Amino acid sequence: MRALEELRSEALGCTRCALAAQRTQVVFGTGDPSADLMLVGEGPGRDEDLAGEPFVGRSGKLLETLVAQEIGLARSSCYIANVVKCRPPSNRDPLPEEVEACRPFLEAQIELVAPRVVVTLGNFASRLLLGTTEGITRLRGRSYQLPNLGVHLVPTYHPAAALRAGATVLAGMRADLVRAKMLLDGAS
Repeated sequence: MRALEELRSEALGCTRCALAAQRTQVVFGTGDPSADLMLVGEGPGRDEDLAGEPFVGRSGKLLETLVAQEIGLARSSCYIANVVKCRPPSNRDPLPEEVEACRPFLEAQIELVAPRVVVTLGNFASRLLLGTTEGITRLRGRSYQLPNLGVHLVPTYHPAAALRAGATVLAGMRADLVRAKMLLDGAS
């Protein structure tokens, strides 16, 4: 836990990319530092930038509800982080150099938390951690092994996509979270 706090302190002072100049604060991560389940999103939005915590807006409320319903875990029992730790202007997609600047923080978070399952939310987190250019629609629906970490990865849609697209995306997210629960419960 001490090493995670040291990493957080380092991230709070980070100026590795241009996002540092306009952030309100660094949105490092939150939750149980020894959680079995880690959720990884793209980057903070306006609400997250103001609160300093990932997934606190409408997407976060939906995610919290789905994780409780499908996995049986409260938000406080998971660890939640993002690919980039600072809000991109106007909530635009993170640029490749911004993703690369934050990559060491996310990789260290995964190593230090040492979850058994990582659920990636959307394209950016899924592509980064799987080292692919495939989109979430093709990646989701199965689980993967993260090399060298012994961690299962389950890609799913970003909750914002479910808020926009509705029932089909929401059903896919539910199915993916059930897959994550099975992995947490020991089934493969």
